[in-house]
Amino acid sequence: MTLPPFDLHRASSVEEARELLGRYGEDAAVLCGGTELLLLLKLGFAVYGHLVDIKEIEELRGVRADNGSLIIGAAATHREIERSPDVLAKLPALAAMEQHVANLRVRNVGTLGGNLCFSDPHSDPATFLLAVGAEVEVDGARQPLAEFLVGPYETALEHGQLLHSVRIPVPPEGKRIAHKKLAFHERPAATVACAVQVDNGKFAEARIAVGSVGPRAVLVEDALAGASVDDADTLRAAAERAAEASGAVEDANGSVEYKQQLVRVLVERSVREALA
Repeated sequence: MTLPPFDLHRASSVEEARELLGRYGEDAAVLCGGTELLLLLKLGFAVYGHLVDIKEIEELRGVRADNGSLIIGAAATHREIERSPDVLAKLPALAAMEQHVANLRVRNVGTLGGNLCFSDPHSDPATFLLAVGAEVEVDGARQPLAEFLVGPYETALEHGQLLHSVRIPVPPEGKRIAHKKLAFHERPAATVACAVQVDNGKFAEARIAVGSVGPRAVLVEDALAGASVDDADTLRAAAERAAEASGAVEDANGSVEYKQQLVRVLVERSVREALA
């Protein structure tokens, strides 16, 4: 496989990137990590005459803690995130998830912003970030990640817009998070993340996100709210609700029924892991 010819433009600022995208229109694409985009070009699934490289734009880089949130620049690599002192101190579950994204070569190059903008249904970060209530910042405006991810390989971004950062609220004391996936090939066949808050032996809050089985990651909220942490029937009902809401579709990983069963199993396991 060989890359088709294109002109590479290295933008030094957001303003320059916008100007280049506006100048070349639909013949231009944003290059950040490039692990997905360059593969598409090699396979002939996409053709662009111009790639606008934004990896070195300083305001899109870095990971920092700010006023109760973690701010992750769109150009931060998976490897940077998993090794960030702020992430390890304030949201170690995120670092643990990032350690299992693809392989080390991909994590050294691939970026969180690129991953989310590509909107691959088989995305570990999207599922995790939905569960923890992440927001994205696009050209100065914030929106929930659930609104940003429109469908398979489709986001709410319009041509010329850039994803600047991902904002994750630092979990309060007592919030428990777990992320589990099952993979037969390089991309996961099913992914589940849960974030639960327990108060006096009951679920005060529960957010369950399911990905990799349907066209996009989905969020199931408060399926366990008010239930006892020892109530196995309610947990099974929540797992069933998540399986039904997952939008599972048949593909190389299995039938709809099989993938729904994977969701049921992973929901129960992830909730129990969070409680432990």
